[in-house]
Amino acid sequence: MRRFVSTILILLTTLFGLLAITFAVGRLVPADPVIAVIGDQADQETYQRVYQSMGLDRPVLVQFATYLGDVVRLDLGQSHVTKNAVASDLARVIPATIELASLAILIGAGLGIPLGILAAVRRGTWIDHVARVVGLVGYSTPIFWLGTLVILVFYANLGWIPGGGRIDVYNEGLVEGPTGSLIIDAALAREWDVFWSALHHLVTPALILGYAALAYISRMSRSFMLEQLGQEYVLTARAKGLSASRVVWGHAFRNIRVQLLTIVTLSFLGLLEGTVLIETVFAWPGLGQYLTTALFFADMNAVLGSVLVIGLISIAMNLLADIAYRFVDPRTRR
Repeated sequence: MRRFVSTILILLTTLFGLLAITFAVGRLVPADPVIAVIGDQADQETYQRVYQSMGLDRPVLVQFATYLGDVVRLDLGQSHVTKNAVASDLARVIPATIELASLAILIGAGLGIPLGILAAVRRGTWIDHVARVVGLVGYSTPIFWLGTLVILVFYANLGWIPGGGRIDVYNEGLVEGPTGSLIIDAALAREWDVFWSALHHLVTPALILGYAALAYISRMSRSFMLEQLGQEYVLTARAKGLSASRVVWGHAFRNIRVQLLTIVTLSFLGLLEGTVLIETVFAWPGLGQYLTTALFFADMNAVLGSVLVIGLISIAMNLLADIAYRFVDPRTRR
């Protein structure tokens, strides 16, 4: 019970800090929220009326208390661009971003971990050199530049990949499901044309994001495995005649699972940030494109709502990682 209460207090404190920072950012940004609503051609009387209706004439602490109450009621205000409630806009765009980031982390972790471990086991060979080059290029290449290059080569010149968007125009609106993921909803509805169209649009941006995650995960996996392969218990296991695969996967890999879980979690959170750029390049209708549009038009309600959601996802992912530690590493159960 003490551990549970301590965890809840930590989560509430983190959430309060996130709300405070988000509120402060909204007040420190030089964009005028009143001008964003009424435009710069309105007279002073209209400006003052809207200024008071938005509560900006109240003390800062009162404004913050009002903001906390609105967030508790899931009221994030209205978007000045879409004219919809920010909460409904976020509920519409978040599934697209989660779908993109989830496939990207599956690609990054599914390929990056084996590649890094193989590079550590074959240290100094051509496999190790190739893995290090792949990681260096992927880690140092800007995502937006790589995405633009892929579009120019494989879409504009070769025509191998579809254009921007999440699905072909003639398949839009055919599937609406509870998950918000077009792939899952189309599969559940057995609309295979919609499924393959959505998958076709998803693969390219997911591969680019996945390559960025692969570069980081493979480098860290190699580093973790090299450290374990130099430990005395590995030398003892080899002296006992255990096979190389059992030494690597049965002993060394077990001791880096917690570290890899942390790296994968951080990579997934990094992908949520990377989608801001890649969704803009590929016109992907997700949280990243929504946030970019809101920033461009100084739509502060949408900006603050998006930042808050990203922070909440970060808190949730860290909490899930802490829970997973207890299953991966028995020592944390104590």
